[in-house]
Amino acid sequence: MNRKIVITVSLLYIVFMGILAFYLFPNEESKKAWVAVGGVVCGAIPLFLSIFTKLKLNLPIIISYFIFLFGSQYLGSIRGWYGLGWWDTFIHFISGGILAFTAIALYERLVHRNAGNDISPWFVFLFTFGFAALGGVLWETYEFSCDQFFGTTMQGGGNTDTMTDLIADILGGLVIAVYSGIRTKMKLNKQNTI
Repeated sequence: MNRKIVITVSLLYIVFMGILAFYLFPNEESKKAWVAVGGVVCGAIPLFLSIFTKLKLNLPIIISYFIFLFGSQYLGSIRGWYGLGWWDTFIHFISGGILAFTAIALYERLVHRNAGNDISPWFVFLFTFGFAALGGVLWETYEFSCDQFFGTTMQGGGNTDTMTDLIADILGGLVIAVYSGIRTKMKLNKQNTI
């Protein structure tokens, strides 16, 4: 069932962004059209993972991913909400949270089941927090590289924009990392009382 939902949501987003790209290119809005093309590519990632791998995709993370894409690509870049000032920071805060939830899902899939009995809540916190922070750093590296090599203006506010984005990513990740650490501690306490 989850697989069908992922495929459906992916296809809807791909078609939506594809239609936007075809509409925007002839109207001489090439920057927005390329964002829409990027949306087609980003929308296809969960589709390909669902079809060509045996990964069981976490549905809440996938839905959050598409909400994030819609907010950043369509509302932010195409509709111009990044001009509001606070929208970019909000999107980075949300992305930090999504990355942290992704870290939790990866941790639960990659760590041996019996390891959960002995795992430190601090380790879970640090792994989740570090994963979210690394995602923010990699994104800002991508923005800087595009500005340097392709003449884009992704870092519109320079160092202030970069640091504000990183702080928002870190805060979003921190909220979920604290939650994951507390959740792990509660599970361990429950196991020890049984």
